[in-house]
Amino acid sequence: MKTSKKGIDLILSFEGFSSKPYLDAAGIPTIGYGNTYYPGGQKVTMKDVAITKEKGAEIFTAVLPTYEKIVSSKTKVALTQNQFDALVSHTYNTGGSETLFSLINKKASDQAIRNWFITKYITSGGKVLNGLIRRRKAEADLYFSN
Repeated sequence: MKTSKKGIDLILSFEGFSSKPYLDAAGIPTIGYGNTYYPGGQKVTMKDVAITKEKGAEIFTAVLPTYEKIVSSKTKVALTQNQFDALVSHTYNTGGSETLFSLINKKASDQAIRNWFITKYITSGGKVLNGLIRRRKAEADLYFSN
């Protein structure tokens, strides 16, 4: 599967764009649309040159399949497009969660999956972040939408 426009829009709406490298909430150098590395695997550094929005979109498009592959390889049950998109957004932001994939593969109740989405991965640097709370809720809402 590939991420739909709706899934891409969700990711980009939460990531935002930065032309210059910055340290994210966890202290990791980041550029463009939340990218911590470039195509080919080179990590972003604080000394990297600024990029254009077009270059940011190129980087995003080039690295997105990495996260799609993680979701595809970790899920053993059929997913709807919205479920796939929600999981790609989550994985793009967090690197993925074995626990979440396990709940989905075990066909846990909707309530258990929703509760997991909205209560986990909402902190960075030891602090609860409102942006992560909003993102996890948006991902859960997309996961359970038709």
